[in-house]
Amino acid sequence: MNGTRTKSGLAQSKRLVVKIGSALLVDEKTGAIRRQWLDALADDVAEIRQAGTEVLLVSSGAIAVGRRHLGLLDGALKLEEKQAAAATGQARLAHAYQETLARHDITAAQVLLTLGDTEERRRHLNARSTLQTLLRFACVPVINENDTVATAEIRFGDNDRLAARVAAMVSADALVLLSDIDGLYTADPRRNPEARFIPEVTEITPEIEAMAGEALPGYSSGGMVTKLAAARVALGAGCRMAIANGRQLHPLKAIREGGPCSWFLPAATPLTARKTWIQGALKPVGKLVVDDGALKALSSGKSLLPAGVVTVEGRFERGDAVIVADAQGREVARGLSAYSAEDARRIKGHKSREIEALLGYRGRDEMIHRDDLVLSRS
Repeated sequence: MNGTRTKSGLAQSKRLVVKIGSALLVDEKTGAIRRQWLDALADDVAEIRQAGTEVLLVSSGAIAVGRRHLGLLDGALKLEEKQAAAATGQARLAHAYQETLARHDITAAQVLLTLGDTEERRRHLNARSTLQTLLRFACVPVINENDTVATAEIRFGDNDRLAARVAAMVSADALVLLSDIDGLYTADPRRNPEARFIPEVTEITPEIEAMAGEALPGYSSGGMVTKLAAARVALGAGCRMAIANGRQLHPLKAIREGGPCSWFLPAATPLTARKTWIQGALKPVGKLVVDDGALKALSSGKSLLPAGVVTVEGRFERGDAVIVADAQGREVARGLSAYSAEDARRIKGHKSREIEALLGYRGRDEMIHRDDLVLSRS
């Protein structure tokens, strides 16, 4: 057990996503934010960041907080009431995070996402770029579903799966789902005293899925079913995931110190998983023919710069998969283009410092970043 905790803990994580559920953050009876608990969480975040780990928070609670201020504490809410509660509560929630993180001179940044932001390619790229830029400026993004604009369904489904999508989007290497249970059991321990704790999972099998139970009543919309769905997304992205009890103060510190939790361990790293996806799951829609200098750079693990591109073929948009070929037309790599075909044609053969003058905006220095490029097998 100790070996498992050391091997799969948070200490070696470079980018961490933490999901906070409504039941932890909001008092179910009063609808008030649990400020002592939130302050303790912020203390943990500050400590983790000092150790060199970037942190993103996916926080529920907007509807739970907002309904109190609108006098909607009892009974089920209509769609428009949920949206009104979310609009009211989100402002208060963001302010609470801003205040508690400011105690450590940390800037909080509110980010509201919809399901389409994680699924539609262009919006996915924009959201990914925004989150990465916030991290570059040492901010802590506080992410929630944009409940106020949801029409078909108020929620993504739950913030467990949203957190897993965010972790995959930003190539996080660890995801922690703070819950009201300390991990995965063979059955719900609150209903079955003989349920056994599962400390480590390496694959979501039908047997593991059968261990999931129903969500208990209350503000929380999740349950073990949604957490296993999140684990499937996380593992596919090469991100390890923990389910841990967040009710205690300093829940992240407890995990770092080897407290009980269930770890889901992927076979690949985030970068390996991303490159496997680029190599096999995406259909190229264009081609970039490069010169010998670029070929040499690519073979040594470097990015593809505009200066090394000789010809641009096909019609594609930013983020689309393209083939990289040599002068004879032979495929040497595949990757995600940082520019549309139109813009790529305008900057091909030019130095990166000339991009802004040529396009009228400052894009990436690379035509294809090395993290978005996979050399083809010979």
